[in-house]
This record gives sequence, structure tokens and C-alpha cells, in this order.
Amino acid sequence: VCLCFRDVPSVDIIVWSELPTGAGLGSSAAYSVCLAAALLTACGAIACPLAEGESTARWTEEELSLINSWAFQGERVIHGNPSGVDNAVGTWGGALRYQAGKITSLKRVPTLRILLTNTKVPRSTKVLVAGVKDKILKFPAIMNPVLDSINAISQECQSVLEAMPGNPSPEYYPVLEELFDINQHHLNVIGVGHPSLDRLCRVTASHGLHSKLTGAGGGGCGITLLRPDTSLLAVEAAKRDLCACGFECWETSIGAPGVTLHSSSSLKAEVLHALSMS
Repeated sequence: VCLCFRDVPSVDIIVWSELPTGAGLGSSAAYSVCLAAALLTACGAIACPLAEGESTARWTEEELSLINSWAFQGERVIHGNPSGVDNAVGTWGGALRYQAGKITSLKRVPTLRILLTNTKVPRSTKVLVAGVKDKILKFPAIMNPVLDSINAISQECQSVLEAMPGNPSPEYYPVLEELFDINQHHLNVIGVGHPSLDRLCRVTASHGLHSKLTGAGGGGCGITLLRPDTSLLAVEAAKRDLCACGFECWETSIGAPGVTLHSSSSLKAEVLHALSMS
């Protein structure tokens, strides 16, 4: 398809990433999105929007849709039957709502600071999903209301997130923290919790922080919400205690922009060094 635009010589592609693979963080989708954007730009299917003197640039909505469609094909090669959520988040960034196979972008969502913790406990999404299905079939009258409640939590969280940019009140954070706690309890009920995730939640709670699993559960990763007024000492103490459990921990944010074209001058020194050594 690309050759319809212009001939592309053979290329070497060098990839550098801070994302751990196989941890439920969408590393394969991030790779697919970046690869699709790079190849589509190289063959002229989409523009190269970086103007002289600019450090970063993004593509038009139409071009992002094309990047996303090719990234989804990459995810199909890797996973077989993906939902399309991970590549959509990687393409557009921000926050998305996924329900019944439909993906919609949430507007005006704030960037939230989080701790991202990898318990390093391996898990199988396929096995976990099968376990949830078995529980629903065995106890439908019990499990379906729990799933309805999880859906209600998602809707309430969406309402809070969309209200925050217009009224950045600190009162929203205790609501999000409560939703984190309730959601985590529900996820344990449906069978996707794990002792390592329980430990993560206990450790962060000892520092006044609230956490929940992310991804498939059964180990993998958890996220911890950081309020704007969370002290640096509390964050560092929580990270120290989490690492003492054998976990790996990063401070990062959610709600950031999606796929972006960077000039080489805007890249961090360690990235440039890693790429030059490849």
C-alpha cells in the first residue's frame, strides 16, 4: 500500500523503550503505533508535520486514524484478537472509554500523577478472563451486580475527570481515591486480584495513598494516585517500601498526549545514547 505513494528504500528500525514487556502496560501497542507512524511518514502516506525549529508535532485527526488502523493490524499480528483499546490510547492519548466494543475519546481530561508499580508476578490474561466467566456462570445473581457496580464506578470516574479541568478543585481527589478503593475491592471479588497486589495496596495505604490494579490483574501492575499536594517525602517513602517488596516502581502520569513526532534535539540524552549504541 505504501508503495502507491512513493518508493521506500529498505530501512533499519531501532527501538528504545522504558516500558517493561509482558506487564500489561501496552508495550506492544506503543511499538505498533510508533512503527505505523514512522513507516506511514516514510512512505508519504501521512505528512511530516515537524516544522523547522519545532521540537514536537502531531498529525491531523485523519492521519491519526490511519496510524491507528495500521497499529491495530500490528496488534492483531501480536495478540490475535485485541480489543483495539491499547493502540487507540497510544495514538490519541488522553483518556478513552471502552464499552461493548465501542471506543470514544474523553474530552478535557486532566493529566494525573501516579506511581506505576510492577509486582513482577506473571499472569495470563486468557486464564484470568476464563476465571471471571466461570464465576459469572456459577453465580450470576451475585456477579452481575458486581459488574454493574464496576460500570457505575467507571461512569462516575468519567464524570469527575471531565469536570476537573473546568474546576480544578482539590475536592475531586478524595472522590477518585474512594473510587480506586471500591474498584479494587470489586476486582478482588470477581477473581482478578492477587496477594502481591494486596500488599501493594497496603504499602501505599500506610503512606496515605490509594492504589488499584491495572491491566488483567492476577499480578502484573498497579497504579497509585498522587494528589497535587502529596509531599515528595511521602512519594519517595512509598517508592522505597515498594522496591523493598521486590517491586519495580516509576513516577509518571496518565492523560498525556498520544503518538508524537520528536526532533532529535528534543530527545533526552539517555535516549540518544541508547539509540546511538544500537
